[in-house]
Amino acid sequence: MTARATPVGTFLDDGYQCLIAFAADSDVSFWEKTVTPPGIDGEEKIDTTTMFNTTWRTFAARQLKTLTDGSLTAAYDPKVIAQINALVNVTTEITLHYPDSSNIKFYGYLKSFTPGELSEGEQPEADCEFAVTNRNPLTGLEAGPVYSATGT
Repeated sequence: MTARATPVGTFLDDGYQCLIAFAADSDVSFWEKTVTPPGIDGEEKIDTTTMFNTTWRTFAARQLKTLTDGSLTAAYDPKVIAQINALVNVTTEITLHYPDSSNIKFYGYLKSFTPGELSEGEQPEADCEFAVTNRNPLTGLEAGPVYSATGT
């Protein structure tokens, strides 16, 4: 049995302020309201069951991982839809800045910008998705995420 050890570091107390920067256009005219960072997924397990198993199916973990896509909800300036349009499908370095000043950098692109319903008394918002490519657009080589921690 393995006992649970005390975690190292400090957890985030509050989700404010999380910002995302696209190297291809670091001042794109939307204002983050919520951000969902990319996650890590080991994907489906591999079935290793054979005719020699007697009671249980057996499985193995995959070797490769996926940095999952992320999203954000933002206020936006409709006068600059062309600026946002120019960023869609452009593979670039994306930096997500966490509230504690740490960050994650990865290659990806703005996949979608979907304005929401406009109604009186509500600030207009758009849902945006960013896709992770893990591929340097200049070299074509695999380039995984880089985490920079500034906390403890």
